Amino acid sequence: SRPAISVTARDPPVGHERSRRLTSVGCNSVEKKIYVNLNYTVPCVRLLNATHQIGCQSHLSGNVGVLHVLESEENLDWVLHSGLTPPYLVILESSLFTRYSEHTLKNGSSRVAGVAVVTPNANPSQGTSPHTSCPNENTGVYTENYDPTMARCNVTVWNPLGTGLSYEEFDFPIFAMKEDNDTQVIRQCYMDHNRAGNGSTPQYPLCAMQLYSHMSAVTDTATCMRRNNINFSLSPEMVCDPLSDFNVWASTRPLNNTAKGHKEGESVVLAAARLDSRSFFFDIAPGAESGVSGFVALLAAAHALRNATQEAPPPRNILYAFFHGETFDYIGSSRMVYDMEKNNFAVDLDNIHSVLEVGQVGLHAESRLWLHSDPVSRKNSSVNEESAASGLNVSVEEPGFSQPLPPSSFQRFLRARPIPGVVIEDHRSAFTNSFYESMYDNAEYLNISYPPDLTPDEQLEYVTDTAKALTEVATVVARTLYIQAGGAESRLGSINADPQMVTRILYGFLVRSNNSWFQQLIPSDLVSHLTDRPTNFYVGVAQQPGKPTLLVQYLLANLTGIVVSDTCFNNCVFVLLPQMYSYLWVQGAAPPNSTERVGFCMRSAARLSKALSPAFDLHEYTSKDYSTWTESRWKTIKGRIFLVASHELEMLTLGVGVGVLLTSLMLTYIMSSKADILFSSGREPANATY
Repeated sequence: SRPAISVTARDPPVGHERSRRLTSVGCNSVEKKIYVNLNYTVPCVRLLNATHQIGCQSHLSGNVGVLHVLESEENLDWVLHSGLTPPYLVILESSLFTRYSEHTLKNGSSRVAGVAVVTPNANPSQGTSPHTSCPNENTGVYTENYDPTMARCNVTVWNPLGTGLSYEEFDFPIFAMKEDNDTQVIRQCYMDHNRAGNGSTPQYPLCAMQLYSHMSAVTDTATCMRRNNINFSLSPEMVCDPLSDFNVWASTRPLNNTAKGHKEGESVVLAAARLDSRSFFFDIAPGAESGVSGFVALLAAAHALRNATQEAPPPRNILYAFFHGETFDYIGSSRMVYDMEKNNFAVDLDNIHSVLEVGQVGLHAESRLWLHSDPVSRKNSSVNEESAASGLNVSVEEPGFSQPLPPSSFQRFLRARPIPGVVIEDHRSAFTNSFYESMYDNAEYLNISYPPDLTPDEQLEYVTDTAKALTEVATVVARTLYIQAGGAESRLGSINADPQMVTRILYGFLVRSNNSWFQQLIPSDLVSHLTDRPTNFYVGVAQQPGKPTLLVQYLLANLTGIVVSDTCFNNCVFVLLPQMYSYLWVQGAAPPNSTERVGFCMRSAARLSKALSPAFDLHEYTSKDYSTWTESRWKTIKGRIFLVASHELEMLTLGVGVGVLLTSLMLTYIMSSKADILFSSGREPANATY
């Protein structure tokens, strides 16, 4: 049995089964007297691809270990060798969550039940990246068939701080916990019961933790997809799902989305950015520099071009594309290329004139942007960057030496066709992003800060220095796109991004999406998707568009479309030219002195397209050309702490219980066999009368 822990138990998190209470008596459940459930835990989950599995998992009934707070890497010896009460569940600060410590714990996994990482309220001083040093190296354009000298980062190591920890496999659970009251309870429990002084051994009862994160899928994607298709029951249990979501796209001139394939006479400049990010823990992926900076700049550029492309339309169309799942071998861009090749998109590859992609543009080191191009397909891909940056504080240059393209969606288009294009980044060679694809790539890292004592609505409107810098980036992008589309350079001075718009979008994605501006731009049924914390940009396994996708879709529609209240009402039921436009009903703002919002209908060219790897449509689960990433399913994700008795006491309790059971069985047998004697009554006289 487990004695009750000497701290106040809290209610389990929302979604966990709550014990019933007898209100007339007012008693607490036994479970609450034993366990303290942790309110905020985010696990590392299992992912699979064509060849292997990565990530973490627990046993089916959870992993249990005695708590040990790791104070330094030298303290690892206690966990792996010296400690007398294994297995241990290790609590460590994020600064100790390194490749060295995790590999050391992994090698001693027989004595390690799991790991809980305390995430700080402030970023570490030194950079770190759990991603690989060469992102997406196997699915880009540089292969043995296309300039093999530049394959596998032979020329430029793009992410030199990458440890590859996110691509390791661990046979024990690893959870992230916030530095909050839960963490204080855990530390106090450890100090009261597990920490012994003067080299002595701590005495039972000891504080222990149990982590649940059992994953259903194993081995690789081909194996889990085969098990998904084993239908021995009416409701077969799925074990994994493909990573997927939706791309968002729009064009300055509407494209007939009903007539797919090549459009004669249509020339398109593709303006691209990625939507997703990731970290070691699946639900903490802010992606401020790696993803948000790029797509926010492109959203602001699209808004800046709305009036210019309507007043003086350039000869070429501009197609904005926001790709999802790019972290995992370019899921979104490879899908769009595949659909274009199969005539299942509004245009095809022959319609694409050139590509301009906006990558990491956080401008950390200096106010300078770099235009990266592919040495093989560089012909006819020059851009007049000098005129685009005229009058701005940001400069645009080319690296000045031959190197491959950085990891980018543009590479997937080059695999299919030698299309000219450039990728705009804030780094000349290796990433300047010190926290690439980590949970620290957040608003703090982008230096988004606000004066004290501002209300949330005041923060929403406050133009930060980061927003000002990103506004200039968006202006450069907008002017460059206008030139690429054939527009007149004389009109460039009138194309400027709006800093107020940029600061609102940054606040909405990196601080809190539940704000008054975002609420105006979405329908009422999506308000529940808004939260008071940064958006998670992990691609997930959505069968429907995820929250970031929907927010970007509605933002793009509002920034590039027009209000058409005279042609639609009642949630845009009546529409005109649906093959050319999409119609979105939004709840709008409430007039002064009123609580009723005034909704309206937005007409735009913003649409969604599938971001699912073609490998799953083709059933090629071992494909080398397309992403094969899947995510395992699970049933329970939770953590709790309690006091555990010594092994000897547990065995004694078990022995006494077994003895009591055997004794009761023996007594029951004896009493049953002698029942006629033990329970017989005296025989009544035969002549008794009544």
